[in-house]
Amino acid sequence: MKVWVALFPLLTLQLASGVFLLWDILGSILGIKTSPIAWVYYELAQIGAVVGLILGMVVSATLLLRSIRKQRAAEESLRLASGAFMEVLHERFDEWELTPAERDVALFSIKGLSTADIAGLRSTSEGTVKAQTNAIYRKAGVSGRPQLLSLFIEELMGDPLAIAARNDTPHPIEKAS
Repeated sequence: MKVWVALFPLLTLQLASGVFLLWDILGSILGIKTSPIAWVYYELAQIGAVVGLILGMVVSATLLLRSIRKQRAAEESLRLASGAFMEVLHERFDEWELTPAERDVALFSIKGLSTADIAGLRSTSEGTVKAQTNAIYRKAGVSGRPQLLSLFIEELMGDPLAIAARNDTPHPIEKAS
Protein backbone atom coordinates (compact mmCIF):
# COMPACT_ATOMS: atom_id res chain seq x y z
CA MET A 1 0.00 0.00 0.00
CA LYS A 2 2.91 2.36 0.75
CA VAL A 3 4.11 2.08 -2.84
CA TRP A 4 0.76 3.31 -4.21
CA VAL A 5 0.70 6.24 -1.79
CA ALA A 6 4.16 7.24 -2.99
CA LEU A 7 3.35 6.67 -6.66
CA PHE A 8 0.02 8.54 -6.69
CA PRO A 9 1.53 12.08 -6.87
CA LEU A 10 3.94 10.93 -9.58
CA LEU A 11 1.16 9.34 -11.63
CA THR A 12 -1.02 12.42 -11.18
CA LEU A 13 1.82 14.69 -12.37
CA GLN A 14 2.47 12.45 -15.37
CA LEU A 15 -1.21 12.26 -16.28
CA ALA A 16 -1.85 15.99 -15.96
CA SER A 17 1.29 16.90 -17.92
CA GLY A 18 0.57 14.30 -20.58
CA VAL A 19 -3.03 15.45 -21.03
CA PHE A 20 -1.91 19.09 -21.29
CA LEU A 21 0.79 18.33 -23.87
CA LEU A 22 -1.49 16.03 -25.86
CA TRP A 23 -4.25 18.68 -25.88
CA ASP A 24 -1.73 21.30 -27.03
CA ILE A 25 -0.39 19.13 -29.85
CA LEU A 26 -3.81 17.91 -31.01
CA GLY A 27 -5.11 21.48 -30.83
CA SER A 28 -2.33 22.62 -33.14
CA ILE A 29 -2.82 19.73 -35.58
CA LEU A 30 -6.63 19.91 -35.66
CA GLY A 31 -6.77 23.68 -35.60
CA ILE A 32 -8.73 23.87 -32.35
CA LYS A 33 -8.64 27.38 -30.99
CA THR A 34 -7.93 27.67 -27.30
CA SER A 35 -7.34 30.68 -25.18
CA PRO A 36 -3.63 31.28 -24.84
CA ILE A 37 -1.99 30.67 -21.50
CA ALA A 38 0.95 32.52 -20.06
CA TRP A 39 4.30 31.17 -21.19
CA VAL A 40 5.25 30.56 -17.53
CA TYR A 41 2.41 28.02 -17.13
CA TYR A 42 3.23 26.46 -20.45
CA GLU A 43 6.89 26.05 -19.43
CA LEU A 44 5.83 24.66 -16.03
CA ALA A 45 3.66 22.07 -17.78
CA GLN A 46 6.59 21.03 -19.95
CA ILE A 47 8.94 20.90 -16.97
CA GLY A 48 6.32 18.83 -15.10
CA ALA A 49 6.13 16.41 -18.02
CA VAL A 50 9.91 16.02 -18.15
CA VAL A 51 10.21 15.63 -14.37
CA GLY A 52 7.34 13.13 -14.42
CA LEU A 53 9.02 11.10 -17.14
CA ILE A 54 12.37 11.10 -15.35
CA LEU A 55 10.81 10.16 -12.00
CA GLY A 56 8.71 7.52 -13.73
CA MET A 57 11.84 6.02 -15.23
CA VAL A 58 13.60 6.02 -11.84
CA VAL A 59 10.61 4.44 -10.10
CA SER A 60 10.19 1.87 -12.87
CA ALA A 61 13.88 0.93 -12.68
CA THR A 62 13.68 0.66 -8.88
CA LEU A 63 10.58 -1.56 -9.03
CA LEU A 64 12.18 -3.69 -11.75
CA LEU A 65 15.33 -4.19 -9.65
CA ARG A 66 13.20 -5.11 -6.61
CA SER A 67 11.26 -7.56 -8.71
CA ILE A 68 14.45 -9.14 -10.04
CA ARG A 69 15.84 -9.45 -6.49
CA LYS A 70 12.62 -11.08 -5.27
CA GLN A 71 12.62 -13.47 -8.22
CA ARG A 72 16.23 -14.45 -7.50
CA ALA A 73 15.41 -14.98 -3.82
CA ALA A 74 12.41 -17.13 -4.76
CA GLU A 75 14.53 -19.16 -7.19
CA GLU A 76 17.17 -19.65 -4.50
CA SER A 77 14.52 -20.76 -2.00
CA LEU A 78 13.14 -23.20 -4.56
CA ARG A 79 16.63 -24.52 -5.25
CA LEU A 80 17.26 -25.00 -1.52
CA ALA A 81 13.86 -26.65 -1.06
CA SER A 82 14.56 -28.95 -3.97
CA GLY A 83 17.91 -29.87 -2.47
CA ALA A 84 16.27 -30.37 0.93
CA PHE A 85 13.63 -32.61 -0.64
CA MET A 86 16.27 -34.79 -2.27
CA GLU A 87 18.19 -34.91 1.01
CA VAL A 88 15.05 -36.04 2.86
CA LEU A 89 14.38 -38.65 0.15
CA HIS A 90 17.85 -40.14 0.45
CA GLU A 91 17.69 -40.13 4.27
CA ARG A 92 14.39 -42.04 4.22
CA PHE A 93 15.64 -44.42 1.53
CA ASP A 94 18.65 -45.16 3.78
CA GLU A 95 16.39 -45.67 6.82
CA TRP A 96 14.19 -48.07 4.89
CA GLU A 97 17.26 -49.86 3.50
CA LEU A 98 16.00 -49.70 -0.07
CA THR A 99 18.02 -51.45 -2.74
CA PRO A 100 19.33 -49.32 -5.61
CA ALA A 101 16.53 -50.64 -7.85
CA GLU A 102 13.91 -49.85 -5.19
CA ARG A 103 15.37 -46.34 -4.81
CA ASP A 104 14.93 -45.75 -8.54
CA VAL A 105 11.38 -47.08 -8.50
CA ALA A 106 10.50 -45.06 -5.38
CA LEU A 107 11.87 -41.87 -6.93
CA PHE A 108 9.97 -42.44 -10.17
CA SER A 109 6.80 -43.21 -8.19
CA ILE A 110 7.13 -40.02 -6.17
CA LYS A 111 7.61 -38.10 -9.41
CA GLY A 112 4.24 -39.48 -10.52
CA LEU A 113 5.25 -41.95 -13.23
CA SER A 114 3.00 -44.90 -13.85
CA THR A 115 4.07 -48.51 -13.37
CA ALA A 116 4.28 -48.94 -17.16
CA ASP A 117 6.41 -45.80 -17.52
CA ILE A 118 8.77 -46.93 -14.76
CA ALA A 119 9.07 -50.38 -16.34
CA GLY A 120 9.89 -48.77 -19.68
CA LEU A 121 12.52 -46.47 -18.20
CA ARG A 122 14.13 -49.30 -16.24
CA SER A 123 13.86 -51.84 -19.08
CA THR A 124 12.05 -54.32 -16.87
CA SER A 125 8.60 -55.84 -16.64
CA GLU A 126 5.61 -54.21 -14.97
CA GLY A 127 5.40 -57.19 -12.62
CA THR A 128 8.93 -56.49 -11.38
CA VAL A 129 8.07 -52.81 -10.80
CA LYS A 130 4.89 -53.82 -8.92
CA ALA A 131 6.89 -56.18 -6.71
CA GLN A 132 9.45 -53.45 -6.04
CA THR A 133 6.76 -50.86 -5.21
CA ASN A 134 5.13 -53.33 -2.80
CA ALA A 135 8.52 -53.86 -1.12
CA ILE A 136 8.98 -50.08 -0.88
CA TYR A 137 5.53 -49.59 0.66
CA ARG A 138 6.18 -52.40 3.15
CA LYS A 139 9.58 -51.00 4.16
CA ALA A 140 8.16 -47.46 4.45
CA GLY A 141 5.14 -48.65 6.42
CA VAL A 142 2.59 -47.21 3.99
CA SER A 143 -0.20 -48.72 1.96
CA GLY A 144 0.35 -46.91 -1.34
CA ARG A 145 1.83 -44.11 -3.37
CA PRO A 146 -0.26 -41.26 -1.84
CA GLN A 147 0.87 -42.18 1.68
CA LEU A 148 4.47 -42.52 0.51
CA LEU A 149 4.39 -39.04 -0.97
CA SER A 150 2.65 -37.61 2.10
CA LEU A 151 5.53 -38.79 4.30
CA PHE A 152 7.88 -36.44 2.48
CA ILE A 153 5.41 -33.57 2.22
CA GLU A 154 4.72 -33.70 5.96
CA GLU A 155 8.41 -33.66 6.75
CA LEU A 156 9.17 -30.74 4.43
CA MET A 157 6.20 -28.80 5.77
CA GLY A 158 7.46 -29.45 9.27
CA ASP A 159 4.18 -30.98 10.48
CA PRO A 160 5.20 -31.71 14.10
CA LEU A 161 2.25 -34.05 14.77
CA ALA A 162 2.95 -36.22 11.75
CA ILE A 163 6.68 -36.37 12.45
CA ALA A 164 6.11 -37.15 16.15
CA ALA A 165 3.59 -39.85 15.27
CA ARG A 166 6.01 -41.40 12.80
CA ASN A 167 8.90 -41.27 15.30
CA ASP A 168 6.79 -42.81 18.12
CA THR A 169 5.66 -45.78 16.08
CA PRO A 170 8.23 -48.49 15.54
CA HIS A 171 9.52 -49.01 12.04
CA PRO A 172 7.83 -51.93 10.23
CA ILE A 173 11.12 -53.84 10.01
CA GLU A 174 11.74 -53.32 13.76
CA LYS A 175 8.33 -54.87 14.50
CA ALA A 176 9.32 -58.05 12.68
CA SER A 177 12.59 -58.37 14.66
